[in-house]
Amino acid sequence: MRTVDFSPLFRSAIGFDRLFDLAEAAQRAGEEGYPPYNIERLDENRFQISVALAGFTPEEVALTVEQNVLTLEGHKSEKDGKTFLHRGISARNFKRQFTLADHVEVKGASFENGLLVIDLQREIPEAMKPRRIAINGTAPSNVTQIESRAA
Repeated sequence: MRTVDFSPLFRSAIGFDRLFDLAEAAQRAGEEGYPPYNIERLDENRFQISVALAGFTPEEVALTVEQNVLTLEGHKSEKDGKTFLHRGISARNFKRQFTLADHVEVKGASFENGLLVIDLQREIPEAMKPRRIAINGTAPSNVTQIESRAA
């Protein structure tokens, strides 16, 4: 895959840092294939990320959220004394990041049978939700007629 160098744009664009970071992250995402994951939309405001972490324990996995970036890291501890004839289950360290949209929060995570499930929900603040605005005007009962003539 072809890589794109955004550094010339950094010199002349001001205030677009987040946009360039997203573009670079999208480019790197195609290069990463481990661990495999699914992103599922449960309804309009609920999402779920499922990550296959065979061979990992919950203690070897860290999940953090900082500035709309969900980071999943796994550090596999090597057990001494094991001799493998074939090693098909990956035991390498990893770091995978997911960029969250505004107002999307992590509600919880569970680890069961080698599958990490992360629950997400979009919670739009009341101040940003659409609301009906009352239109003030003069009520018909307050209108007085000055003159009435037949034409």
